[in-house]
Amino acid sequence: MMNALGIALFALVILISVSLHEAGHMGTAKAFGMKVTRYFVGFGPTLWSFRRGETEYGIKGIPLGGFVKIVGMTPQDEDADDPKAMWRFPVWKRSIVMSAGSIVHFILAAVAIWGLAVFSGLPNPDLPSKEPSAGQPAVLKVQPCVVTALPLRACEAKDPASPASQAGLRDGDKLIAVNGTAVANWGEAIQQIRPLGVGQAATMTVLRDGAQQTLQVTPAAVEREMSDGSVQKVAAIGVGLDATIPYLVKYGPGEAVGASAQYAGTMVGATFEALKEFPKRIPALFSAIGGEKRDPNTPISVVGISLLGGEAVNEGAWSMFVGLFIAFNLFIGIFNLLPLLPLDGGHLFIAWFERIRSWVYARLHKPDPGRVDYFKLMPLTYTVILIFGAFTLLTVTADLVNPISIYK
Repeated sequence: MMNALGIALFALVILISVSLHEAGHMGTAKAFGMKVTRYFVGFGPTLWSFRRGETEYGIKGIPLGGFVKIVGMTPQDEDADDPKAMWRFPVWKRSIVMSAGSIVHFILAAVAIWGLAVFSGLPNPDLPSKEPSAGQPAVLKVQPCVVTALPLRACEAKDPASPASQAGLRDGDKLIAVNGTAVANWGEAIQQIRPLGVGQAATMTVLRDGAQQTLQVTPAAVEREMSDGSVQKVAAIGVGLDATIPYLVKYGPGEAVGASAQYAGTMVGATFEALKEFPKRIPALFSAIGGEKRDPNTPISVVGISLLGGEAVNEGAWSMFVGLFIAFNLFIGIFNLLPLLPLDGGHLFIAWFERIRSWVYARLHKPDPGRVDYFKLMPLTYTVILIFGAFTLLTVTADLVNPISIYK
């Protein structure tokens, strides 16, 4: 039940975000004096509407987004002769209107990041971003047992005692060398422990109460899942990380602004990386539909991210829920600015292309070539729509057949 409620809640959050996106277009267009005739949440048959001034507001029956109708976005529109048509306004005003939707997404993400910084905490900037625990000092937390077979779980009576506890390692010991090779942090410790020979004694040098001690530890064989999804036997001694550096850091309302900006920059970079990797991930989506283990780095649709939101609510992981909300808004905000029709970024690109071209022709004392003919761009626009539609269908299918899961 909680999972279903979580899915519905995240879907509602997406609907609100998209509706606010369209409200951003509408609000800026009205502020500049452009004519806005319709603003609706949803698509399909109208359930309810009212008119205020020249604009009709309402709700439609299919809650999969929203739209706003600004008169005369291009000179070729049927209502382009209206004196309040959008295309007649200066390019800087049109640019603000067209980018307002993405700006709304960025504002939503910024507010959510600030909220996390104050109430839950953001990842510690002093830790490596890709694997936060790797850079921490290898201060050990000794486990009472080793779980030799997947899935990982808490210790049970049938599990063998951990090699670390048998060898006399203690909580708080700082591992500084393995078989004489110095280790500076937890990441290097793992790199030295995993290749050890199972059943062959290894020398562990630790710092305890300010003094070095050397102990002999005989690793056990355990099953672990590798980064490629395969399961292999590796050496383990039954220790975890006693984190001396917190993974999350909370901030006061004022200092959270700077920390949020830094974190937002990291996430924006990650979003661009994800966009760049999209073409490489498409074969993995087909493989996932065919039944292979789903690569968690493959693209997901609004269906997939809603399922993840449902999982987060089911587990009580509200910080994860907010994190998904942030990722969604940053991605949509950036994606929508790509210079492709029918995206807002495509209209922005054409508007500035026209402006720059007119400037160049004026400097060359040539007649202004005028506006771009959108009708000539329709084949390209339809191609982009077809590609986006096919990609959406592919990701939705993968998310339904073989969804990405956080906790399974």
